[in-house]
Amino acid sequence: MPVGVFYAVVAYSVYSCGDAIIKGFGQSLSVFEIGFFIALFSLIPAVFAKPRGERWRDSFRLTHKGLVHLRSFSGVASSTLVTYAFVTIPFAETYSLVFMMPLFITVMSVLILKERVDLVRWAMLALGLLGVMLVVRPGFRDLQLGHLAALCCAFFGATSTTVLRIIAPSEKRVTLIALPAIYLIVVNAVLMAPGFVMPTIPQFGLLAASGSLVGLGHILLIAATRNAPASQVAPIQYVQIIWAIGLGAFFFFEYPDLLAYIGLAVVVLSGLVNVFIDGARTRIAGRFAEYRARRPGSPTDITEVQGPEI
Repeated sequence: MPVGVFYAVVAYSVYSCGDAIIKGFGQSLSVFEIGFFIALFSLIPAVFAKPRGERWRDSFRLTHKGLVHLRSFSGVASSTLVTYAFVTIPFAETYSLVFMMPLFITVMSVLILKERVDLVRWAMLALGLLGVMLVVRPGFRDLQLGHLAALCCAFFGATSTTVLRIIAPSEKRVTLIALPAIYLIVVNAVLMAPGFVMPTIPQFGLLAASGSLVGLGHILLIAATRNAPASQVAPIQYVQIIWAIGLGAFFFFEYPDLLAYIGLAVVVLSGLVNVFIDGARTRIAGRFAEYRARRPGSPTDITEVQGPEI
């Protein structure tokens, strides 16, 4: 197994374990309090992701101020929404809805970036949507706010990725790393204040573990994109579906039925076909961000870290 692929497997596995810890809190703490502590602890590994030659104090020297702040706001929204989804609906259903992000990214790339998308890719995205419908089955079962939150998370995650594609060539990477994290910490701190409940020592330990795992996942995913082509790294994000099924069953007694398994398989299949269609140009939308490794002769080096979740 190529070392970059190994890093990707570990990265997405680590993400899933961090997400499972979030789910384990249920509604004992507010989503804002969970988000605050996880964002705070995720900064510990992220410190080691600072590019050489850039300084943290340069984080606020922005070229595209409005777009940078829009991306940071989208990161806060996607993080908060997916946290709510994790604690209110089954693990696998959350992932299936969040994996609709490629559909939103494709639509935005056509409407905003004026890119052309061929019919095969549209067909695979439609197939992925069908898979999600088999998992969630709207109209045939009661849906919860968590399902809507996961879907909105996919939209805001796609917004974050689309904006990143515009600003990454001209913004410093310390800006792309630090500003979303600062937004997450400040916004969650303000929103959690009215109903703040001091975490118990075990809860505090779990928050530290989850945040550290998310931050470690960022570092590992950056290492993966530096050691393997994006077309090899991108398919690995679907390992989270397997983790969701396993962790959901083992810890939370969530057992998808046959239709849900078929739907999850369809989601994975459509995603993999899209990856292979894109080839070396594959955009990795996992964790609400886009990661690209430097290629020889490439004018830009877009390797970034987004605040926690999924």
